[in-house]
Amino acid sequence: MDPDGVARAFVEHYYRTFDGNRAALGGLYQEGSMLTFEGDKIQGAQSIVAKLTSLPFQQCLHHISTVDCQPSGPQGGMLVFVSGAIQLAGENHQLKFSQMFHLMPTPQGSFYVLNDIFRLNYA
Repeated sequence: MDPDGVARAFVEHYYRTFDGNRAALGGLYQEGSMLTFEGDKIQGAQSIVAKLTSLPFQQCLHHISTVDCQPSGPQGGMLVFVSGAIQLAGENHQLKFSQMFHLMPTPQGSFYVLNDIFRLNYA
């Protein structure tokens, strides 16, 4: 397994899904998963999807600048740190953001998001 390749594939899938159909992100989380979104802590796949689908914009496009990855722990987890910008529909400026994912392996050979931390980066 190439951790950097897995991280890049995950990031591509996550943001493509976020930009096109946020409700479909539920399969990436489990009930023990936690999202911290701009300081708000949400736990559980259903609650996380409810938060993401309730954001005050319908369309956006993520532009990824960097993806950094590190192996995490003896269970085969990975830390993935992303930086980039979000372009909201109808807006002229982009919003810079950082996001960290802690991915954990599943028995089926894929990964789920155990922890997810998102922050906008203000200049």
